[in-house]
Formats: sequence, C-alpha cells, structure tokens
Amino acid sequence: MEYSNIIILLILLGAMAAYVPVFMCLFFTAVAGFLLFTDVPILFLAQTVFRSMDKFALVVVLFFILCGNIMTAGSIVEKLIKVANTLLSWLPGGLGMAGVVACGLFGAISGSTVATVVALGGFMIPALLDNGYPEKYTLGLMTTSPNLGVIIPPSIGMILYSMISNVSLEGLFLAGLLPGVLIILGVCLYTYIYFREDKTIVKMPVPSLRETLSVLREGFWSLMLPVIIFGGIFSGVFTANEAAVVACVYAFVVELFIHKSMKLSDVKTVTVNSAITSATLLIIVAGATCFGRFLTLQDIPAQITDAVLSSIQSPIVFLLAMNSLLLVVGMFMDIISATLILGPVFLPMLAAFNIDPMHFGLIMTVNLAIGYCTPPMGVSLYITGALANRDLLYVSKAVMPFLAIQIAVLLLMTYFADAALWLPRLMGYGG
Repeated sequence: MEYSNIIILLILLGAMAAYVPVFMCLFFTAVAGFLLFTDVPILFLAQTVFRSMDKFALVVVLFFILCGNIMTAGSIVEKLIKVANTLLSWLPGGLGMAGVVACGLFGAISGSTVATVVALGGFMIPALLDNGYPEKYTLGLMTTSPNLGVIIPPSIGMILYSMISNVSLEGLFLAGLLPGVLIILGVCLYTYIYFREDKTIVKMPVPSLRETLSVLREGFWSLMLPVIIFGGIFSGVFTANEAAVVACVYAFVVELFIHKSMKLSDVKTVTVNSAITSATLLIIVAGATCFGRFLTLQDIPAQITDAVLSSIQSPIVFLLAMNSLLLVVGMFMDIISATLILGPVFLPMLAAFNIDPMHFGLIMTVNLAIGYCTPPMGVSLYITGALANRDLLYVSKAVMPFLAIQIAVLLLMTYFADAALWLPRLMGYGG
C-alpha cells in the first residue's frame, strides 16, 4: 500500500475515533486527499458535491422519508400495531411476535431502520414491559427488528445500491422480501420457544371472529398502504419513484380525512421535519461521493480488486471475506456512506467470481442493516438505550440472540443464491 493511501486511511479513522460526524470525516478526508496527493483543482470537488445530490434516483428516498414521518405523526403506526397484536398476541410470546411483524409492516412503507426504531420503540417497549416480558428480550427485540426497515422493500440502502450499480431497483426490492420474511419467522419461532412454558407473561385471550374483523376493518386503510406501494410497482402501474409520491399523498389523505389524526396545521411541521432529515441524508451522500471520487482518482478500487483476485480464487471464500468485512464496516459506518463508498470498490470483483450484482446488493444491504445494532456506532443501540434508560453494554448484550438469527439468514442468502434470487427471476428481473 502506498504511503499516501495509508495517510488518508489514518486521517479517516482518526476523525471517526474522535467522534467527528461521518459526513464530515468523509468530506474533509477527501479535501485533504485532493490537496495533498492530486493535481486536480479543488473546484472539481465542489462540482462533485453538487452532482452527487442532483440525481433523480434520490427523489424516492426523500419521499419515503416523508411517508414514514406522516405515519409516525398520525395513527397509521398505531393501527398497524393493533392489527398485529390482534392476530398474534394470544400465542405464547405473542406480543413479541406482534412487535417484529409490526416492524416488518412499518419497514414496508418507510424504508428506514431509524424511523422504525423511533416510531415503534416508543409504543412497543412499554407495552412489552408492562405485560411481563423480560427487559433484555424486549430491548433486544425492538433494537434488531427495525433492521427490517432496510431489508424489506422499499429500502434506502437498496435504492442507493441500484443508483451506483444500475441493477434493477424493482428486482432488488423483490430480493429483499425473502430474507425479511425469514427473519420475521425466525424471531417468531425463537419467541415461541422462549415463552411457551412461561406463565409470568400476560397472554391475551383468543380474539373472536367479530373482534378480528373489527380490528381489520379499522386498520384497512393502513394495511392498504404497502399493498398500493408494492402492487403499483410490480404491476407496472407506476415506478418506484412514483410509488413514493403516491404513498405520501395516500398517507396524507388517510391521516387528514379518514383517520382524522392530523390537522392541516400539522402538515407544515411534518414536511419541515422530513426536509431536515432529507437534508441530513443528502449531506452524507455528498460526503461519501467526494471520498469515493478521490478513491477513484487514486485508482484504489482497481488496486484492491487486483489484490483480492491474486489472493482469493474461491467464490465461497470471497463471499465469506465480504460478509466479514461488511459486518466490521457496519460497526463504524452508516449504510448510506458504506454503500456509496464500498459499492464501486466491490462491484468490479463480482464478475471474476460469477456473482450476480443483484445477489451481492442483497448481501451488502443485510450486512449493513445488522450494523445498526453493533457497537460502537450502532444507531439503534443508542436510540433503544435512551428509550429504556439503559447503557450501551446492556443493550449490546440484549441483541445477541436476535443478531444470531439475522446472521443465520444472511449466510443462507449468501450461499443459496438461487433461493435468494428466485422471486426476482420469477418476476422477470433476474439474470
């Protein structure tokens, strides 16, 4: 490795170790690299910042953020939880099962792990504790289950991967359904085994058919939101970008005129908050793109590709190495930055190992989703810890059984590519 690359790596790691915000770490490292090791005018970096945000593909991310905030401000989230509780809470550990199913439903609309933690954690953590569920189980469940927000489509990570790889976004969305469902089933099975003999937790009575129909009727408009998104995209009625806009309009209409849980005066607040969140995301995109541009100018992706291909010949070993590396990267970097920086580095290697870019996009997304729950920079750990007034170490121990389930699903998706890509291929999106 050249000394210039070592210096840049030390600057980046040093800034992260000093808890400098990630986007600033990436941007200022790129600036240092341009000034010290290239002859390219710094104005080129300013152009890169502008061009990184001037991409139509980012529109879908911004509108799904708005849709998630509308749901959180209104009553859609509450009704989704109520439906999940009615269907599952009579089983042993049923309220915990309802929690992971609710995370899957919310994730199928918002596309964000952080939004899912914030929206559902405040509801589910007190409810689980009040019904006798152990605190470690509760925190572990509600810290890791929101990872479904970026695994089950629509996923912000998949949108960005599609942007840099030109892989079909609809195909990536379909690929995310199977691991999402497997994680939900795995957590439900673990919960059932954990609580089947436990008499201390409150188990709800089996709901009558009339009660079930009443709750489903009440939650109908909320349940129709993911149906409209996926049905519209995969039937060809509208694109993923258009689906995000339709979802926002639908959510506003439902909350304002059907549920009546929002007022017109709340629209401005929700929109402004969404704009702030979107601006934060765009700043991260800009910083990551600048750093990625410096790596490209220094020909670092090609150097890494040559080094990997000279030392690894087996696709099995390559995928194991990628999983290990991405799990470590997820401990220190958010999914947006990691996807935009590492995606262009890894993509040139895939052809040599006959790995489908769509398959690798799924692997990358699940790996980096797990990073939300791994210290030292797992955002979900800090949010859940703040909600429950627990420290990082306590929450980190609580998530271990649930992370084991997610890693098991990750390995299954890694080494059974035909199963992982079965649904996209069935719908005509796979190779």
